[in-house]
Amino acid sequence: MPLFVLLATAIVFILATLSFWLPTISPDSEKLSPYECGFDPLGSARLPYSMRFFLVAILFLLFDLEIALLLPTPWAAQLPYPTLS
Repeated sequence: MPLFVLLATAIVFILATLSFWLPTISPDSEKLSPYECGFDPLGSARLPYSMRFFLVAILFLLFDLEIALLLPTPWAAQLPYPTLS
């Protein structure tokens, strides 16, 4: 176990060091600008996002995950040994 921790720490240190030594790609203004079918953008692409829509999306994901996890429960309860499924 200590050898594994030492090896993992060494790999992390080497990868972190390499990420600072490798050259970074500097993006130009054309790559950062929004693309609108080849035309110049009409306005800012960074529009404020309504918090109401964000909360609706989070609630949808929460309840969707809940349904996906609870839906197989009745079928699992009918198994003779539910813990072995």
